[in-house]
Amino acid sequence: MDVQKKIHDLVTGHPVVLFMKGTPQFPQCGFSARAVQILNACGVSNPLTVDILADPEIRQGVKDYVNWPTIPQLYIGGEFVGGSDIMTEMYQSGELQQQLASVVGAG
Repeated sequence: MDVQKKIHDLVTGHPVVLFMKGTPQFPQCGFSARAVQILNACGVSNPLTVDILADPEIRQGVKDYVNWPTIPQLYIGGEFVGGSDIMTEMYQSGELQQQLASVVGAG
């Protein structure tokens, strides 16, 4: 399957998708750890997480998918939100909680 189609199917087939380094239990970078902590703080207990370190094709493909060079990448309701810095800003303003609540009833 084409990697872009695979990524598209993942982000549109799940309410919350986080492409990250490692897993929620064992994040492999501080930014991914922060992204997981923010989702947890928002009450999102079961986002789909994709460990980009386990799949080099996905690792590059997700960067090309929305032309965003860094990981983690958060998608809510099929839409690209941003990385951990944007997630932090949105969390602090309350915007992230609102966006999550609209797709998963979190917050």
